[in-house]
Amino acid sequence: RWAVYGLPELYAADIAQTSLTANPGCYPTSVILGLYAALKNELIEPDDIVVDAKSGATGAGRKAAVPTLFCEVSDNFRAYGLPRHRHTPEIEQEISLLAGREVRLSFNTHLLPMNRGILSTIYTKLKYPVTLDSVHEAFRHTWERSPWVRVLPKGALPETRYVRGSMFCDIGVVVDPRTRRLTILAAIDNLCRGASGQALANANLMCGLPVNAGLEHLAPLA
Repeated sequence: RWAVYGLPELYAADIAQTSLTANPGCYPTSVILGLYAALKNELIEPDDIVVDAKSGATGAGRKAAVPTLFCEVSDNFRAYGLPRHRHTPEIEQEISLLAGREVRLSFNTHLLPMNRGILSTIYTKLKYPVTLDSVHEAFRHTWERSPWVRVLPKGALPETRYVRGSMFCDIGVVVDPRTRRLTILAAIDNLCRGASGQALANANLMCGLPVNAGLEHLAPLA
């Protein structure tokens, strides 16, 4: 028996019909949602994708370990899990499905001296010269009916403080004509959107409830 990948924006209908759902990780949630519109609208090359992701300390797990002690994390900034982060296969699986062929990307993670939140900066190569106006419109149109994905106005970039304690994924886009790159930034709260809240959204769908039941007024606790 196969599990349905539990990303509601992509697989809500399948989740509602299954008895086994695989809840996505927090990093993959931000990366897949960030890349979805660019791949769906064939704006970027599936190759040469580099993800530079940064997480608060809770994103590194609850295991009692020296690297996540307060005195190790506070007033510090470092990379970890390179070059084979455990979430890389999960991300490549879903991005390959979106691209229609096997995709290998570079996924790099960093630990920030804060409690919660993820900001993923995704560097991609445009297929052809395109303006910020057209890219932004493609993203806006793709997500206009989504209750939890917010495409920010042109020129605005996501910040972790604005998604704290919520199910939102805030997305910003930057077009660099000089390098012909599209940089996508996606911010989520790793404890809500990347873990417990997302699990509840999937449970809602599986039980025939509205996907947002119990998720509109989450407590933004540390």
